Amino acid sequence: MLRRFVVAELSMSPALQPGQEIDAEPASAPGRGVVLFFADPTQDDFWLVKRVVGLPGETVTIADGEVRLDGRPYDDPWTFDHTEPPGEWHVPPGHVFVLSDARGRSLADSRTFGPVPVAGAYQPVG
Repeated sequence: MLRRFVVAELSMSPALQPGQEIDAEPASAPGRGVVLFFADPTQDDFWLVKRVVGLPGETVTIADGEVRLDGRPYDDPWTFDHTEPPGEWHVPPGHVFVLSDARGRSLADSRTFGPVPVAGAYQPVG
């Protein structure tokens, strides 16, 4: 079942801009770098769009402004911002760790609410 989303904020710029419409389908096993739409776990009737960085079974660490996956530096081609605040998260089965591309503009991602379930999420068609 396709669903159309409209980007509402700048947290994913420059890749996605406010007002941009994106058709999406239910996510099954989104890979690293995939954009994901999911229900905001902190606000009813609001959806977020973020990028998958950490996959099931991985440990995501943020330290010294950098993202590490299972202790190794992650070459993060989608952001120019330092990633703060520091922390460490284990990604359980059926979940992914998502981050904003414009990390200085939004903390409304896994840094705040942890890994998100893939069930119920959508990814762009194509």
